[in-house]
Amino acid sequence: MPTPLQNVAVFLVSTLFSLYILILMLRTLLAVSRADVYNPISQFLISATQPVLRPLRRLLPSVGPIDSAAFFLIFTLKLMELWLIALLSGIGVGLLALMVLSLVQLARLVIYIYMVSLIIEAVMSWFMAGGGMRHNPLASLLHSLNRPLLTPLRRILPQTGMIDLSPLVAIIGLNVLLILISSF
Repeated sequence: MPTPLQNVAVFLVSTLFSLYILILMLRTLLAVSRADVYNPISQFLISATQPVLRPLRRLLPSVGPIDSAAFFLIFTLKLMELWLIALLSGIGVGLLALMVLSLVQLARLVIYIYMVSLIIEAVMSWFMAGGGMRHNPLASLLHSLNRPLLTPLRRILPQTGMIDLSPLVAIIGLNVLLILISSF
């Protein structure tokens, strides 16, 4: 039975690592989707991650649009988080198991980021009708982030007038993917 101090330590390790991994993942996904780097939110993500990524990029250059240094750092941090949690909990876990669990949890994180961003963008579109979304820094980033997911769906789905069903179809597809990934 874990002690309260162990629970606090696990909570702190999990929270701190998860927050930084989320910031790194958001920066990476926004870069892949070619979001506006001058957006204030993008600027925050860049300034929060640049000191760590800059020296790492000298060792691991980008491969096309993929930032290898960012992916390596994200994976390494998730691996360290899981190892520290296992250590604090007194659980012995092999490196291979931690690596697989890291990959699964990072895939789930990406799916959750897209699901939440789709929901927020859809809700914001209800309140910002008439083109007002382009003036909101969050709305423009969400649009850029979700565009690679929604554009192919919009080509396939029939036009339904003013209602766009592509976010709903994307969320259903992401949920199916989440179920498949979570079965590991």
